[in-house]
Amino acid sequence: MSTESWPPKLKEWVAKCLGQMTDANREEAQTELKQVIAESYANKTLWTTDWDGVQLKSLMPKPPPVLSTQSHLKRKLNESHSSSNKKTKKGSVSKAAAANALDPDDAAALNRRAARFQREHEIERQKSSRPFNNHTSSYPSPYANPQLYKSRSGTPATYDADNPDADPNVPNWDRFTIVGTSQEIFKDYLRLTSEPKPEQIRPYHVLQETLNQLKKRWREKATYNWICSQFKSLRQDLTVQRIKNEFTVTVYEIHARMALEVVCALPPDVPGTSSCPRIVPCAVTLTSGTAWRAQGDMVEYNQCQAMLRNLYELGIPGKVEEFTAYRILMLLHGRNRSGQLTEKQKADPAVRHALAVQRAIAMGNYHALFDLYMNAPNMGAYIMDHFIDRERIRALMVMTKAYRTLQLTFIQNELAFDTPAAAREFLVEHRAGFFTNPNAPDADAVLDCKPAGPQLAAVYEEKYRRVQIKGAV
Repeated sequence: MSTESWPPKLKEWVAKCLGQMTDANREEAQTELKQVIAESYANKTLWTTDWDGVQLKSLMPKPPPVLSTQSHLKRKLNESHSSSNKKTKKGSVSKAAAANALDPDDAAALNRRAARFQREHEIERQKSSRPFNNHTSSYPSPYANPQLYKSRSGTPATYDADNPDADPNVPNWDRFTIVGTSQEIFKDYLRLTSEPKPEQIRPYHVLQETLNQLKKRWREKATYNWICSQFKSLRQDLTVQRIKNEFTVTVYEIHARMALEVVCALPPDVPGTSSCPRIVPCAVTLTSGTAWRAQGDMVEYNQCQAMLRNLYELGIPGKVEEFTAYRILMLLHGRNRSGQLTEKQKADPAVRHALAVQRAIAMGNYHALFDLYMNAPNMGAYIMDHFIDRERIRALMVMTKAYRTLQLTFIQNELAFDTPAAAREFLVEHRAGFFTNPNAPDADAVLDCKPAGPQLAAVYEEKYRRVQIKGAV
């Protein structure tokens, strides 16, 4: 369960709980904290729970040690009484006065002493407080040792929380916020298994140059695997430094588009192709006439989309409508109709297109659907590629019930195939390649609908009844 998908209220509550822990209660409180979150996750109430009202039992205030204080005072009084018999009369009078001042039956005195103990306990709690670690609650806070982290001026972080050297790019900046010192432009992604160190993290201005260089390398046909590793490393450096601003949004938006754009690397045994220098952002036409379709890195795309949704909810500007349209199309891929839109979003052309796709699918209007597919704005067609074959099968199921025969060229034009050969290959691949003239050229081929219909229905049940979206959260 990734903390990136947690609601903001839950993150704030966890940070508050971690700040209330002391050396005495930390182990018990962390165990209870994990249990509460796990139960909420299992019950699917992470977003509906009023976290402000949740209180960990292990962090509830303990009653002041009144009884132990009284026993301690009584022992002191007994000692004073015994020693007073061995001292002068003046000393005895002084002891008697002290005993009267600390009379265990004097409730006001006891309350004052208990209040002082409580204040001392609060001071110790504040000294041992720790901020919330966004990476994982199983590790100690990476900001536990303020001597390791420096402010933007380069000096060691101070303990004056009322006047921090705040970074405007970091919401809720405090003295524990890590600031990187590495000057490396490129750095491969490695999953964190220990506390992040400033010398391994790139500061904000270096990350900006990293993004510029990555965009340049992408235009120069760098391999996607390398580009993806670099972007994940860039995102990680932003996360550990708590940087959330328009630059952060831009990084996730660009990586999401690249993840949509990539196609599978061409296998060496595909006829009519040569070795591909990288996973290219374009469709490649094979000698058979079929296109090597865009597959996309949907794991990274969905991770970027999930983070972008959180960043947009924080009010950070970006291409909100564009990625809202992508979300709608991905929901259609997963056959999920949930989601709410603002009036501004509904007015955006990309969102209107995505909603039109939803209506066409819901109404079974395949003619309108494939027209929308051919005219998708932005990168919407890359997402539609993931469910367009499913809708082609549904359309063919309707067409084979309505017609006895169908020209292959008609199927090509109606279902947006590039060539008649691509339409034939699709039918054969889905066990529906029944033609009245099987030896005729593709331009003259005629589909026999009666035997094709049942096969299409069977394939639809087997292949498209369930949809799994990798990386979705």
